Amino acid sequence: MPRDDLFAPAETPPASATPSEHSHADPSAAVPLAARMRPRNLDEYCGQQHILAPGMLLRRAIEADRIQSLIFYGPPGTGKTSLAQIIARQTKCKFERLSGVESNVADMRRVLQGAANRLENTGQTTILFVDEIHRFNKSQQDVLLPDVESGVIRLIGATTHNPFFFVNSPLVSRSQIFELKPLSEDDLFDLIARALMDAERGIGYLKIKIAKEAAQHLARVADGDARKALNSLEIAALTTAPESDGTIRITMEVAEQCIQKKAIVYDGDGDAHYDTISAFIKSMRGSDPDAALYWLAKMIHAGEDPRFISRRILICAAEDVGLADPMALVLAQAAHQVAEFVGWPEARIPIAEAAIYIATANKSNSAYKAIDAALEDVRSGRTLPVPEHLRDASYKGAKRLGHGEGYQYAHDGEGHFVAQNYLTEARRYYEPTEQGVEKKIKERVEKWRALAAEAKPK
Repeated sequence: MPRDDLFAPAETPPASATPSEHSHADPSAAVPLAARMRPRNLDEYCGQQHILAPGMLLRRAIEADRIQSLIFYGPPGTGKTSLAQIIARQTKCKFERLSGVESNVADMRRVLQGAANRLENTGQTTILFVDEIHRFNKSQQDVLLPDVESGVIRLIGATTHNPFFFVNSPLVSRSQIFELKPLSEDDLFDLIARALMDAERGIGYLKIKIAKEAAQHLARVADGDARKALNSLEIAALTTAPESDGTIRITMEVAEQCIQKKAIVYDGDGDAHYDTISAFIKSMRGSDPDAALYWLAKMIHAGEDPRFISRRILICAAEDVGLADPMALVLAQAAHQVAEFVGWPEARIPIAEAAIYIATANKSNSAYKAIDAALEDVRSGRTLPVPEHLRDASYKGAKRLGHGEGYQYAHDGEGHFVAQNYLTEARRYYEPTEQGVEKKIKERVEKWRALAAEAKPK
């Protein structure tokens, strides 16, 4: 737990020197604080208790040295590389590292050959850590397969992208997949305090007092990224002028300057992209306009294509609002056209209008369910023939075939309805709800179905 003496009161006196008058002698200054503070064992590892708490599968496998191939995926700064290094250290394996960005097939073959020789001559297993494994193309990933399968290497891949989408299926099937989640504010706060106390690897060799709210701000704005939190702390410590007694005071103002504006975690083709649009759609479906606006704002801030957003709004209008409020689809279509015409930033207004309308509209997914039920019937059931009286009778010779015979024109009936069979077998797909406008539709449909049932021969 953090020591209370690390924290200074919120209001602190001004510094007595300027940054140019002071420098900090740190023998490891060339190595960023986040790299120096990498955990050396599982006890020092912070976060990811859902996979590393005592008794959890991954921890048991590491402690029993029963690790096979693994793929870690999650946002930056969540400890993927650190965890791979801990596993290699604890299992006494040789640790080799490749980069999905920089390494080529020749690099891979060199490492794989070395691993094979090592296993044969000394019996030592090699852990091959591949950072950003999703950057390897299919051929490069396939190079790893034989040695993964034969046990020459234990592969640990790290990626910020969902491996089920971006890593070859054969590799995924031979690996255990673990998702690493963003660190909590409490986790990051503890890491900051640990760095402040550690004089060997951290910045404990400096006399630092940090306002508690400043440390909390660094932990919060880092957005679950330990690297960002620690490196921002180091910038604050090394650029803040000490007072006359040598104390470096990190205030809220300093913390705000040293950690950049919160970066939106949103990659155009990765999990954050799909997760955010999923949250946006589910918020509209769930009738929460405020949540829908938040996720919309995140996508706008990240520079998402307005047409992508408006297309999803169109789908939501048809699928989730449907016939309970048919105007939703009309408004969504109008918003789509306007957004495509004007672009950002003005497109935010019609898109927001459509999102709010859909979030606050009556909901019905009856049309969505009806067409899916009909499609399933067509796919799996016997294809029904078109009844003779409904077949095209407009061409010469149709009457000789009996096409159109007995057809009754609906507009000639009372209420513009005639009870007759439109399918050769009874089917029911559409089940109207009592939501909004659809309540009136339900009344009409039930009346027509009752009339049709009465007209059937007994």
